Order: sequence, then C-alpha cells, then structure tokens
Amino acid sequence: MSSTTTDKPMDSDNVIVDDKYNIEAAEILANEAQHLPITEAAPLYEQLLTLFPTAAKYWKQYVEAHMAVNNDDATKQLFSRCLLNCLQIPLWRCYIRFIRKVNEKKGIEGQEETRKAFDFMLSYLGADIASGPVWMEYITFLKTLPAQNTQEESQRMTAVRKVYQKAIVTPTHHIEQLWKDYENFENSVSRQLAKGLLSEYQPKYNSARAVYRERKKYVDEIDWNMLAVPPSGSYKEELQWMAWKRLLAFEKGNPQRIDSASSNKRIIFTYEQCLMYLYHYPDIWYDYATWHAKTGSIDAAVKVFQRALKALPDSEMLRYAYAELEESRGAIQSAKKIYESLLGDGVNTTALAHIQFIRFLRRTEGVEAARKYFLDARKSPNCTYHVYVAYAMMAFCLDKDPKVAHNVFEAGLKRFMHEPVYILEYADFLTRLNDDRNIRALFERALSSLPPEESVEVWKRFTHFEQTYGDLASMLKVEQRRKEALSRTGEEGPSALEGSLQDVVSRYTFMDLWPCSSNDLDHLARQEWLAKNINKKIEKSALPSGPGSVDKVSTGLMSNSNVSAKVVYPDISKMVIYDPRQKSGMEILPSTTASSNLSNPIVSIVGGGTTNAFDEILKATPPALVAFLASLPAVEGPAPDVDIVLSICLQSDIPAGYTGKSGASLAQLSGGPAPSLSDVSGSSKAHPILSGSSFKPTRDRQSGKRKDLDRQEDDETVTVQSQPLPRDVFRIRQIQKARAGTTSQTGSASYGSALSGDLSGSTG
Repeated sequence: MSSTTTDKPMDSDNVIVDDKYNIEAAEILANEAQHLPITEAAPLYEQLLTLFPTAAKYWKQYVEAHMAVNNDDATKQLFSRCLLNCLQIPLWRCYIRFIRKVNEKKGIEGQEETRKAFDFMLSYLGADIASGPVWMEYITFLKTLPAQNTQEESQRMTAVRKVYQKAIVTPTHHIEQLWKDYENFENSVSRQLAKGLLSEYQPKYNSARAVYRERKKYVDEIDWNMLAVPPSGSYKEELQWMAWKRLLAFEKGNPQRIDSASSNKRIIFTYEQCLMYLYHYPDIWYDYATWHAKTGSIDAAVKVFQRALKALPDSEMLRYAYAELEESRGAIQSAKKIYESLLGDGVNTTALAHIQFIRFLRRTEGVEAARKYFLDARKSPNCTYHVYVAYAMMAFCLDKDPKVAHNVFEAGLKRFMHEPVYILEYADFLTRLNDDRNIRALFERALSSLPPEESVEVWKRFTHFEQTYGDLASMLKVEQRRKEALSRTGEEGPSALEGSLQDVVSRYTFMDLWPCSSNDLDHLARQEWLAKNINKKIEKSALPSGPGSVDKVSTGLMSNSNVSAKVVYPDISKMVIYDPRQKSGMEILPSTTASSNLSNPIVSIVGGGTTNAFDEILKATPPALVAFLASLPAVEGPAPDVDIVLSICLQSDIPAGYTGKSGASLAQLSGGPAPSLSDVSGSSKAHPILSGSSFKPTRDRQSGKRKDLDRQEDDETVTVQSQPLPRDVFRIRQIQKARAGTTSQTGSASYGSALSGDLSGSTG
C-alpha cells in the first residue's frame, strides 16, 4: 500500500491493527481496495466488513467490484450476506440492477424474477423515506411489461394501480410526484373510475404527506454515512443516539394512524436501520428486544437477543437480560445455557456469575441444586467473599435456615478474616439473630487480626453496636479503645484521646434524630476540624518569612486537608497590574520642551518625568472634563467599578461639543487651583491617570499631518467628535506605540482628539 496523507504510512497488513475501529484508516483501506483487482481487493474488503458488518457503503463497493468482472455467483453470495443486515436504498438498488442485468435476456421468466426482486425489496425498504425512486422504477418496469391480449393488459393495469396505491400512502421524499403520476395514470385509464378512486385515496395521501413532513425533521438529524463503532462518549455520537431515539419514539407513536401490523413493520424497519449505525450500543439491542416482547413477539425478541450477543459477545448485561426473557417464558434449559455461558470454563468466571447462577438454580431447581453448586463454586480460585455472603443470606432469608447461614459465614471467616466488608456483613447477620455474645466475639477476633489502618469501619460498627445494645461501661470502654487504636495509625491525632462533645452526640443520636440543633452540629464540626489542624497551623506559621513564604490567611486555608497542604502557592507580594506602557524596552526620546512632554505625557510620567506634563494637559482641558476627572473614584485594579463611573457620567454636565483654544491657561479653565495628580486619579500609586488608552493626544498628530499634506491654514481648535478613533483596542495600541518615540508636530495638544477621542475608543 502506498503512503497516505496521514502522519504515518500504512500498508494493508497493519492499517487497522493499532486502532481496531479507526475510521480514517478504514476509509483509506476501502479507497485502495477500489483500485485493486478483485482478487487482491477481496481480502481487504473482508477485513473491513469483519469490523464493520453493517457498513452498506463497503458492501456496495465489494459487490460492484464483483459485478464489474461478471462474477455472478460471488455477487449473489455477497447479497445473501448483507442485504437483510443493511437496509439502505443504494445497496438494494444495486441488487435490483444486478437482478435486472442477469434476467434481461430470459424473457417472461426473467421478467417474473425481476418483479419478485422488486416486491422483495419493497417489502423491506418500502417504508424508507428515500424509497420514492424505487417505487417509480418499479412502476415504470410494470408499465413496460408486454401484454399479448386484453386480459394481460387488464392484469398489468391492476398491478400498476396496486403499486401506485401503496406508494402514495408511504411518507417519502417523492410522495407529491407519485400522487401526480397516479392522478394522470387513473385519468388515462378511465376518468369516471378515476374520480371515485382519487377521492378515496386523497385523505390517505394527505395524511402520508403530513407525516412525511414531520418524519423529515427527525431524519434530517441523522448522519447516514456514520460507521458503526463502539460508543466513545463523543458529542457527535451522543447527538446521533438522541436523533435515533427521537425517530424511534416518533414511529412508535403511529403518527399516520395506520393498522398495528403496518405500524409495527415500520418500527421494526426503523430499529433495523438504527442498528446499522448503533451496532455496538447494548441499550438499542435491549430496547428492540423488549419492544418485541411487549408486542407479544417473544420469538422475535429471542432472535434479537441472539443477534445482540453475536454483535456484543462480551456484554454481560445482555446475557442476563436474555436469560431473564427465556426464564420468564418457561424456557428453563435455554436460560441455563445462557448462565453457563457466563460461567465459561470456570477459570475466568466472575464472582457475580457464580452468585447469579446460584440464585437461578435456587429459583428453578430448588435448594439442593443451589447448595451443590455453591460447594463447587467455593473451591474456585476466583471465588470471593461475595459468594459466601450471597449464599448465606439466601439460605437465611429464603430457606429460613439460620444454622446453614451461620455455618457458611464461619467457613468464609477462615478465608476472609482480612476483609472488613465481610466482617461487617457477618456482624449484620448476627445482629438479625440477636446474638450479641457472638457479635462481640466476632469484633474482637477481627480487630485482633486486621491491620489498624483497615479497621476504621469495623471500629465504627463496634462502637455503634455498643452504643445501641451495650451498657454505659462497655460503651465508654469500646470508644476509648477505638480512639487509642486509631490515634496510633494517624487516622486521628493525639487530641482524639481526649473526650469531646462529639462523642456525646454520637452516643445519643438515633436515625435522623439529633440531641442538638443544626447550628450546634456545624459549630462542633468546625471545632473538631480546628482541633485536628491546630498543630499543622503552628508548623506552617513557623516557616521562615520571605518572598517564598505565604501569609497567615493562606496558611489557614492550606491546612484544610492533607491534599491542599501540598499545594505550592505562588508569591503574589510583587504582583502588579499589567500595563503595556511599562515595558522595559520602551525608549523615551530626550526632550526639554513642554511640547515633547505633551506628545506622550503618560510615558513621561512613568519614565521618571515630573507632573509638569500633566499640568500642561490640564491647561488644555475644558473645565467640565476637569470636574468630571476630579470626581472619578480611585482605581484599585485594572478597571474601575462600571456602575460608579456610569453614575458620575449621568450626573456630570459635559457639553456634547466644546471648542477652546489649546493655549488656554489653567486660570481660564477653572476658577480655583488646578487639581493635583492624586486629586484627579484618586490614587498616588503606579497608575495615576486613567487606565487603558486615555490621555494620549494621537489625533492631534493626524490632523497636523493632514494640514501639512493639504497645506491649509485651519483653526487650531478641533471639536470633540471631529475625528473618530478606531474601536479596535489592539489597533489603538499599535498606533500609540508607533508614535511613542516621535516628537510632537505642533506646539500644543488638542483636548478634543487627545481626551475625548481616546476615552471613547477605550470604553467602546
């Protein structure tokens, strides 16, 4: 095989080895097989169809490869293998094409064979929404049949009429065209007869057309090119599963209100099509089988289960469901064979299979058969304590024989003394017998042999038993022993040896009744947590302080659990808000003039300049805007509180368009002293002015360049809305970066372009 467009070249020997259900590899293999002689392509097709037995497109390619070289016998054999499992129109039309080609020279006998093939196809795929062309092809074929006499002509017309009448009540894409053709056909035969027939079938046609429109909505959601692969949980697969479920529910509702036999036939057809794509979904197989069982077709349900187990041989769920169906209808031997298939050769048998077979034998063959199998099963190397518990409880509850159950538990104790769950199950059994002496003996034996770290649940159950059935002295003694045992394992700290109010709550609680309120419980739980973590907190606070240390708050949070204590937290003490203007590589051209500072006042301030540049800006700022800036809140982060800023905007009286001279003095702009740097920003931190792209007089340069290019003598004042700023923040920053190192083209800054333009751009 030649190299492909995938990452690794593939050959026909290993194309599907790495990933068994690799769809991309399967497509590559199918594409290569198309260009090979049939003798070389056949093994590749067989390999593909072993993995994808319901892939109609691969069957069609395989069949057409044989048809191309006139391998009629091989073609017939392939059709017998695939047709009933692949209910897809293109594959079946290929079958019709093959039948017509084979029988075209056989005269009347060949025509009869072709007619049977059409009937066979439409009996299976006639309900397909895409079957319209097949109905039309069949009608055309019938019309072309020769008629030697009037009787044969009448028979031919009757056959055509029957096919038309079936087609026009089937919801297909071509239903309207078929109705028009049927009208023309009836009118061409007899107008008088046509009137009665058309009026009879008009309501049926209208119903079918309405159902078609509804069905099409569900069908359009289905991917008809999907290959059947095991479910992987992908979103696409889940969508397809839901789409098929919706279509099945629609068909089960019998929307066309046809007879139950026809409705069931459509439902079966929909299930069969669904299984072409959801072949590896056990729930679809189960739904299909149970639907058959509910409609009374038990034999059909059995056949579905048999096909399901062939498709999914490792599915235990389907085996149990199948055995349940067989047992429910009285086929005990068939059910027993299914259970025996679950047991296998006994080497890899699961404990669950042993348990379910014991229960099955108890139901169907009696107590002795179940006991006999249990004696054999317990000798199995893979027999777990579950088998002992299941059989003992069955003997106790069903056979009413506590002695046998007790003996089984005792026998299991020799093998499973190290299993805490088995100990607890045995203790529950003894509790039902009200055998308090043996319960205490069991706990003592188990706790003496169990490792301390595995005895937590057993201690808990022992304590609960004493609290429920023991006296006060035994209760307190067991609680103290439990604390001592668990404190050595680290399960509870040394402080656990001390008595606490939690112990009292535990002793005097019954079911959902508590000797305290929920607030008390919360308080006690918090106290217990603090007591357990108090030593950890001291250890954390004793760590040396420094850049890598954490603060006290973080320490308290870290001591929540053992897991969180291992988390390494970053040092946030030197964290600052990101600002692109603070890049270390930014160069500031030396300038001693006020105009150079005004060209980028923020850079001047951050780069080590004084507040003179800001004062220069204030000289060019209108009074309304100065008042607005002075009322803005302090910004302790990357952005101010939007609601506060909006409220200030609503309360401020800023003119829509303000014109002023760029050289206006501060005294002209405001009656009082100019606000200082901290007054305007509200903060004296590293970011004194508005964040983002504010206070950048970039528009002034643009207008200045236009003046130079156009050589016009315009007024130096600009309105606020005269030059709109790009709304793309990234573009704004790029423009500002490009102009950061240049000197100002003019001797003053225009407030309209510098403040209003950039402010509107940064907030937009």
